[in-house]
Amino acid sequence: MNDSQFPWFILVPQRNHIREIYELTDAEQILLIRESSYLAKKLAEIFNADKLNVAAIGNIVSQLHVHHVVRYENDKAWATPIWGKFPAVPYTEQQKILLLEKLKPIELLY
Repeated sequence: MNDSQFPWFILVPQRNHIREIYELTDAEQILLIRESSYLAKKLAEIFNADKLNVAAIGNIVSQLHVHHVVRYENDKAWATPIWGKFPAVPYTEQQKILLLEKLKPIELLY
């Protein structure tokens, strides 16, 4: 999601018609966990997170996707969910470019 108040990223496995993690093959499940863990670690480092919320909720969009949200004990929504609480503050194009560069993997995950 494009809200700089709550750095928020979504992983979407490139598999059509998959709604749940258990529907992935064993190898795909392992890859998803590795990618999710990599992203979580990088987000914690880049944003100096107090907590990461990682969840595959998908009540509105049924395609399997995993949210990764950076949280701080002093953020304005702490300790409640962030969905729909406040108007989004989008990243600038330059902020997006710099952030995506920091998140690129150093080595292949698979």
